[in-house]
Amino acid sequence: MDFRYDLIFLLLTAIGLVGILVPVLPGTILIVGTSIAWASTVTGSTAWWFAAVVVALGLAGTFLQYAVPGRRLKAAGVPRSTLLLGAVVGVVGFFVVPVIGLPLGFVLGVFLAESRRLGAGPARASTWHAVKAVGLSMLIEFCFGLAAVTALVVGAVST
Repeated sequence: MDFRYDLIFLLLTAIGLVGILVPVLPGTILIVGTSIAWASTVTGSTAWWFAAVVVALGLAGTFLQYAVPGRRLKAAGVPRSTLLLGAVVGVVGFFVVPVIGLPLGFVLGVFLAESRRLGAGPARASTWHAVKAVGLSMLIEFCFGLAAVTALVVGAVST
């Protein structure tokens, strides 16, 4: 395959990494989809093995980005109803304030729910736990995305 096509696929995965950090694009989905498209254009089964590694990393990252912060929030005493309200306000925030509305809306929703439940003082602590959880979730997804892009680069070089 022509090297230019490899560069296009790698550029798309780089855009996927940016999409993880700036929640506008579905970063992990873009990385996984690009790796499958790349493997379908390369002859031989080696590319499909690398694509399978990228898919596995994408699935593991997606699972862990919700499981680990969720467990930490539960240990901090933040109830699921608060997280649900935070998610709803986050989705609304995504459409109201492009790019940064999702994390801001999530944090605002958590603060509103916790201040109604506990009062303003203790709600700050719960909100801080939510802010750390959002950051941890993005970090987990970015690390797995970076590992997936690395696997794709190794696959592109080796085929």
